[in-house]
Amino acid sequence: MDQEDRIALFLDYENLALGARDHRGGAAFDFRPIADALAERGRVVVRRAYADWSYFDEDRRMLTRSHVELIEIPQRMGASRKNAADIKMAVDAIELAFERDYISTFVICSGDSDFTPLVHKLRELNKRVIGVGVEGSTSGLLPPACDEFLYYDRLEGVDIPPARGRRTRATTRQAGAEQRPPEPEQEVDRRPQDAEPDRDVDALAVLVAQSVAGLQGSANGEVTASRLKRTLLRKDPTFSESDYGFRTFGELLRHLAERNVIELAEGPAKGDPEVSLPEHGDREVAFGLLRGVVADLGSGGNPVALSGLKNQVRRARPDFSEKKLGYRSFLQFCKAAATAGVLDLRWSPEADDYLLTTHP
Repeated sequence: MDQEDRIALFLDYENLALGARDHRGGAAFDFRPIADALAERGRVVVRRAYADWSYFDEDRRMLTRSHVELIEIPQRMGASRKNAADIKMAVDAIELAFERDYISTFVICSGDSDFTPLVHKLRELNKRVIGVGVEGSTSGLLPPACDEFLYYDRLEGVDIPPARGRRTRATTRQAGAEQRPPEPEQEVDRRPQDAEPDRDVDALAVLVAQSVAGLQGSANGEVTASRLKRTLLRKDPTFSESDYGFRTFGELLRHLAERNVIELAEGPAKGDPEVSLPEHGDREVAFGLLRGVVADLGSGGNPVALSGLKNQVRRARPDFSEKKLGYRSFLQFCKAAATAGVLDLRWSPEADDYLLTTHP
């Protein structure tokens, strides 16, 4: 238990509940998915929700059953009532940060950008901050400020709202011919959904490869799965492997290892493997591809300019991507090939470009 994170949970309830109802087809807010998500991250020792509870009578019973302390905000009108709840919540969070050293993580449930300074201050005090908000009502300023941000809509256990807009359009088109339009529209909607995960996983492979390359370059020890996950969350606090169809981060890493994007080895702790980029295989094949293209273009030993070379490589191999190999740019990839002795690379002031030549 000593190694568990102690979590303090603060809910700006009006923002969260109204955001869920307004942007999720009128669906009622459910606290349980948030509680389950936090249970996976540590031990919740403080649970407080702030609102004028005369507006949320049914919700009050639901929160009480989940052992949430309800903080009553005196009834005021308009923005003054909202500001009173925000200020009270911020003051209590800062007070708790100073008084309870054992609390390591603060969870701010709100999509309001007014809480961004609170998040910055808590992180200054060496506290980890997790944000939770409804996707449609969350300010774009809040998620990047947090260590991790969870969209309520994507949590396990949150029902998908009915697509009322699509049914309305279909109903309009059905006037006078109700049997025909629905089937084509469903087919059009289904195809992009089937195609999207492949594109997402390809983008994820690039992100992971770049992150592993950067961590390896920092020379701060081996790159473990837990360290990689923290890095991905620092780059994008909204990152979640479940968005790509994987149940766990380990399952995602095994998938990328099968595609030869990364390699996995036994790490310092059980269940926390070491992650690295392939030293051979795809990289050597890519270097050989580059050398072959340069040799063809520069027949007779003529130098080949870097500009436009990537297009020629892709013409020979359409799925080529230097980022999947962990390189941030095509120039960095060419420099690595030159360092490996595959070809020569030099800067030419006359051509105002890098020139590549193969070895005789």
